[in-house]
Amino acid sequence: MSIRISPDERRPSASIEIPLAKPLPDYDLEQLEQPTPRDVDAVLVSQGFRDLVDDARGVLLDLLANPPNIATLPEHTGLDFTSQTLPPLELAQLTGAICPGDDDVYRPGLWIVLRDTHAQPNTPLSHITQERIAAIAAEFVKRLELA
Repeated sequence: MSIRISPDERRPSASIEIPLAKPLPDYDLEQLEQPTPRDVDAVLVSQGFRDLVDDARGVLLDLLANPPNIATLPEHTGLDFTSQTLPPLELAQLTGAICPGDDDVYRPGLWIVLRDTHAQPNTPLSHITQERIAAIAAEFVKRLELA
C-alpha cells in the first residue's frame, strides 16, 4: 500500500491519501477494487466505511495529541529533540477518497489534511514537520491495520 503525502507549496499543511489495500471484515469492507469511481461511491457511503472514518478520527486525534517519537527513526538516531517544542498539528479534514489504482481499478481510501497551527500563513511546512506527518501517517496505518 502506498501512502501519498503531499505538502502544500504555499500553506503550512499537507494532505495524506491512504488507499485501502486489504479487505477490512470488521467494517464489512470486503470488495475494495471497483471498476469505476461511481462504484467506489457506494463503498464510501456504506455504514462500514462511516464506522472506519469514526475510528480513524479517534486514532488520528490520539496521534496528534501524542505523536510518535521521530527521534527513534534511523535518520534521527542520536539527535536531541527534547529541547524543541514542536508546534501542534491540527486535523483540518478527514474524509473518504476515491483512489485510482493500476489497470483501471479504483479503491476507497482515506483523505486527511493536517495543518501546522503555529506556522505563518502562505509558508510551506518545515522539513521536520513533514517528517512528523510521515511518522504519524505510518503509525496511523499500523494502528488501524490498513496494510
